[in-house]
Amino acid sequence: MTKTKINKTNAARLLDKAKVAYELIPYEVDENDLSAPHVAAQLGEDINCVFKTLVLHGDKTGHFVCVIPGEHEVDLKLAAKVSGNKKCDLIPVKELLPLTGYIRGGCSPVGMKKLFPTYIHRTCLDFPYIYVSAGMRGLQLKIAPHDLIREVKAEVCELFVG
Repeated sequence: MTKTKINKTNAARLLDKAKVAYELIPYEVDENDLSAPHVAAQLGEDINCVFKTLVLHGDKTGHFVCVIPGEHEVDLKLAAKVSGNKKCDLIPVKELLPLTGYIRGGCSPVGMKKLFPTYIHRTCLDFPYIYVSAGMRGLQLKIAPHDLIREVKAEVCELFVG
């Protein structure tokens, strides 16, 4: 059986350079369903260890990133509080590519055009590894949460109630 070669993404190259252990895990993309539950089902993994990357804009600090388990919604009040803002909102999808270098459904917390303040939900520490986008649709990074936290200088916190 031949192994298909997976092209490395910018996120993967940055992790290689930093000597961080990870795996690239491909999955089938459904253009009509870019949701994390779909990705988790494709991977055969618990949805709680498949994290999505959200980019927000705060009224005081500007842009920041929240990384949360895939079937949850970020609590904007909590996100504003942890990021030092009074209020915040998700950025419009059309701003994602010019701001981060990534498209919807392929936004990785690793390797954005700029290192934005990053906050990751505390449940990431419940798992030996988590999945985040590798920077393109159809490819996930399987990485130890501590390695991801260190690499993107993330703060572990509460980003939703539940």
